Amino acid sequence: MTGQVSGAARLLPWAGPEGKPCYVLGDGTGYVSRVADNVERVQLGMAGDLLAHATDMLDDRQVTSAQLRYVVARMAEALRDVHRIAESRGARLGAVARRE
Repeated sequence: MTGQVSGAARLLPWAGPEGKPCYVLGDGTGYVSRVADNVERVQLGMAGDLLAHATDMLDDRQVTSAQLRYVVARMAEALRDVHRIAESRGARLGAVARRE
């Protein structure tokens, strides 16, 4: 065994201490990669649910400004998660394209 890891660094869907990005090296089949895939799946599902909730709130004339501020704050969090997932997946697509 050479100790070398194949594949590019993958941006993980969570931050480390002090909000710094976390990465994993490998071919995408290891334990940390599988956990990251599951976390991304949950984050994307939550973002979709939140979008549906926000759409319903916009149709409701009884919604207060405090409720709207709260949902916008949650949407900002979800957008950060989705953006990180897009960056990670885009970087991995670029790595695949460079190998071909």
